[in-house]
Amino acid sequence: MNPQANNPLHGITLERMLTELVARFGWDSLAAVIDIRCFQNEPSIKSSLKFLRRTPWAREQVEALYRREMT
Repeated sequence: MNPQANNPLHGITLERMLTELVARFGWDSLAAVIDIRCFQNEPSIKSSLKFLRRTPWAREQVEALYRREMT
């Protein structure tokens, strides 16, 4: 049995999630939904990915938003 069978995020990279969320909401709206400074001050995919990879609680919020809005 595949342990990832019920995981809707299986095969989706963090970079893809963030890119799709930014394309859909824009940085300003994304920062309003998820209060993370890297989304508010001079946001970029690169700096946001660096922060999200080091900060589990922030990554969980991004993944939850992606599941709610994009799947």
